[in-house]
Amino acid sequence: MAPGAFSPRRIAERLFAGLDAPLLTIVLLLAGIGLATLFSASYDTPSRVTAQLANLAVALAAMWIAAQIPPQTMMRYAVPAYLVGLALLVGVALFGEVVNGARRWLHLGVTRVQPSEMMKIAMPLMLAWYFDRYEATLRLRDFALAGLLLAVPVLLVARQPDLGTALLVAAAGFYVIFFAGIGWKVLASLAILAIGSALPLWGMLHEYQRKRILTLLDPTQDPLGAGYHIIQSTIAVGSGGIAGKGWLHGTQAHLEFIPERSTDFIFAVFSEEFGLIGNCVLLLLYSLLIARGLMIAANAPTFFARLLAGSITLTYFTYAFVNMGMVSGILPVVGVPLPFVSYGGTALATLFIGVGILMSIQRHPKLIQT
Repeated sequence: MAPGAFSPRRIAERLFAGLDAPLLTIVLLLAGIGLATLFSASYDTPSRVTAQLANLAVALAAMWIAAQIPPQTMMRYAVPAYLVGLALLVGVALFGEVVNGARRWLHLGVTRVQPSEMMKIAMPLMLAWYFDRYEATLRLRDFALAGLLLAVPVLLVARQPDLGTALLVAAAGFYVIFFAGIGWKVLASLAILAIGSALPLWGMLHEYQRKRILTLLDPTQDPLGAGYHIIQSTIAVGSGGIAGKGWLHGTQAHLEFIPERSTDFIFAVFSEEFGLIGNCVLLLLYSLLIARGLMIAANAPTFFARLLAGSITLTYFTYAFVNMGMVSGILPVVGVPLPFVSYGGTALATLFIGVGILMSIQRHPKLIQT
């Protein structure tokens, strides 16, 4: 055996082989901001920080594994991943566990899974594979079939009900369809159809979902009920001012006015403590993440890789935009975490797997035909 084969330097080189340094730096900075904010948000339950560190370790391991898988291998498993995810969603609808009025989890013997998280990755994989296969002969009917492939899992997730995850799955699939070259006339027609179907869809929403939308228009109509989240979060965001109140000095969080302050509303805690300056830094990091992802997509060697990288990157934009929008009171509360910052295990792993896929596309500039 060659001397130095197991030296720390050699081990480090192997561990970091294939990892994109700019991407890794950005997501680690975001995760660091998340840990610091979580420490303040969960002052009464410090075990959450320890749990998040464990979640981060698992997520980084998942990212590393994804970064080692060549894109052509991902293509081979795109259809099985989609079908398994779809089967699990049907299983949730039939046998899923009901928690807080929502049926989102499925027990699989020794563990339980949330299949909707799996679809955030399986959906763009499937549609990217589909469009890559028919790239030379794409017609309107191909886009229609892609829309059907997207609609089925989205409706199953929305039925749980989980509007936040349904929105993210829909966005991931839509971005693939958009990058595949769907015409603007078709998009305009779909927009008109969506506006026309608003009234029937309104009747299909759950009562609490309708209340969320009405509360967005006027939170003061139910200040201690449906409007409480938005009112308290906007107070926290506004009270941060230019420079914020300082780390660990956020009164809205520490006096427990902000609900879900370690998960969906962690941005309110961050805004109160770090103010506008902190928010600008956070927005800059997300902008750099999206710019790097789109650069990887633009330089990807195949149609499949470009569609997949573009979809994953813009899904991060959707995460950040929707979360900040709902915390700031300009969008309804739909339960979307702030990417790489909010507390959580499954969502964090999904986000880092997406980063790993981007790294894999960057690492393999040419695909080997198999």
